[in-house]
Amino acid sequence: MSMFRRHRRHDVPALNTASLPDLIFTVLFFFMIVTHMRQVTLKVQYQVPAGTELTKLTKKSAVTYIYIGARSEEQGARSKEQGARSKEQGARSGDSFIQMNDKLVSVDEIQDYVIAERNTMSPDDASAMTVSIKADRMVPVGIITDVKQSLRKANALRINYSAVSRSEAKE
Repeated sequence: MSMFRRHRRHDVPALNTASLPDLIFTVLFFFMIVTHMRQVTLKVQYQVPAGTELTKLTKKSAVTYIYIGARSEEQGARSKEQGARSKEQGARSGDSFIQMNDKLVSVDEIQDYVIAERNTMSPDDASAMTVSIKADRMVPVGIITDVKQSLRKANALRINYSAVSRSEAKE
């Protein structure tokens, strides 16, 4: 009679999920390391000038960037499709455009932008705030002077000019 016994049904054992959190955190850590967060979409084109006496910025969280150059081709095409906007016309200085964050601005708007940026920073970063000007090498000095005057009105007195070393410029 033992041969005719009914066999119990064998279920598949449950999946062991004890190591799943370790796997998830490992994948999360991997993506945090390899992902580069882009903060600003460039709307201007610029060629950084070459220099000899260069130093690197140490505290990047206290740096606000101003880009000055010609309008990028992609942005120029979008503008033609959408028509010219009065704000962008005001941002135009000759053939140069001024960009802060993701917006084209006029020289008159720089002061308000810098003050707003300073207000969003921590008190330590606000006291060490540096404005980095990334201007095209062919931008007229008058535009740079106008930008500097606006920064002076906003009490942003630490100004950095971005450049590459002459050896990098030759490559």
